Amino acid sequence: MSNTITLSDQDKSTLRTAAYGAVALMAAAGAPHKGTSHGSIALTSATGLVGHVLSAKSKDIHLQGKSVAELAEHVLPSLTAAVHLLGKQYPGEDDNFRDTVLVAVEAAAQPRKGEPSPAVAAMARKITAALDA
Repeated sequence: MSNTITLSDQDKSTLRTAAYGAVALMAAAGAPHKGTSHGSIALTSATGLVGHVLSAKSKDIHLQGKSVAELAEHVLPSLTAAVHLLGKQYPGEDDNFRDTVLVAVEAAAQPRKGEPSPAVAAMARKITAALDA
């Protein structure tokens, strides 16, 4: 599959920024540190085109913002853009990306005991909505 990747460098950056940004948003919302580590591992464990893009070593992940709101203004639209981009260029990979990000969000949200905090659960819903938009 890696021989047939024709995404531009900008497209790859959008995918990585969106996916790793989702985990960063979970951390900013209060997800436990161990959970966010598991979320990042979930991203690098992806398969298919998405897996190739997310596991590549790069310095093009751009997460900006001094507050959760500023970070969300950048990441949430990137998630939507990534799904649309993959849906147009690589049908099926949009679902792969969505599923991969949702697994990462679920991994990041796992508390030590009980349910995720309300803030973490709310951020997970916002990320899901951005992926579905």
